Amino acid sequence: MATYKIDAAHSEITFKVKHLMITNVTGNFNKFDATLESSSDDFADAKISFNADVNSINTNSEQRDGHLKSDDFFSAENYPSISFTSTEFKKVSGSDYSLTGNLTIKNVTKPVQLNVEFLGLATDPWGQSKAGFEASGKINRTDFGLTWNASLETGGVLVSEEVKLQFNVQFIKQA
Repeated sequence: MATYKIDAAHSEITFKVKHLMITNVTGNFNKFDATLESSSDDFADAKISFNADVNSINTNSEQRDGHLKSDDFFSAENYPSISFTSTEFKKVSGSDYSLTGNLTIKNVTKPVQLNVEFLGLATDPWGQSKAGFEASGKINRTDFGLTWNASLETGGVLVSEEVKLQFNVQFIKQA
């Protein structure tokens, strides 16, 4: 069984949420950790665990980040991390995989499914074996207790319930 740790310097964990029903706001988490374990080089039996530090949220707006950390959204003081544990990682075809697992936000755990593309294996100039993946999916933030919103005079709401997730990650094989 090989163990891989995420290479945070070469990985991004981002999300997009529609604002005013017309544009997307993009954010990310600056502090996160992930582990992948697999007994095969095609990762067909991979087990993946991930966590993100809620206090590291960054949307390029200090005021918005503060609001997201507040009790209106993530309640970072009470729930400082978001976690994911895989339940299934299966090959769909070629380099396409399906990742299913349990996502926990604010002590609410729900199953989620992500589409994953395995980008390949490489050895860096320092001899480290690396594996690259891109994953994407959607969640409804209200399923996890992130229910704050404001109605617009024109109809609709200030912040969409749908959140698009995007992970571009590189893992380092551990000795």
